[in-house]
Amino acid sequence: MSFVTRQRAEQPDVLAPDGSEVRILAATARGSMAQFTLPPGAVSKAVAHRSVEEVWLVLRGTGRMWRKLGTAEETVALAPGVSLAIPVGACFQFRNDGDEPLDCAGVTMPPWPGMDEAYEVDGIW
Repeated sequence: MSFVTRQRAEQPDVLAPDGSEVRILAATARGSMAQFTLPPGAVSKAVAHRSVEEVWLVLRGTGRMWRKLGTAEETVALAPGVSLAIPVGACFQFRNDGDEPLDCAGVTMPPWPGMDEAYEVDGIW
């Protein structure tokens, strides 16, 4: 067994398929963690994931998250302390409605396999 420690980068490591800035955090064989950031006024591309599910926690900022899976669909307000799950195959899109960056920490299970994991879908914004 080995311990994993990673310092969050000041600048984004990569842009996610949805257009959000990603700072890669610690990962293990069963899951990975990242911080997603949308600047003020930004709207992500609507995407769905082929094989991973995610759990998010809003750290800073305000906005909205739209999720749709089959006939279930909802839009929720995002604010610090709100957590939510994105099931495998769910369509989702998020936006920053505030005047500061919208920062969310997310855990991906299993770990993020690569940029081909997400595919664009029709969103609401």
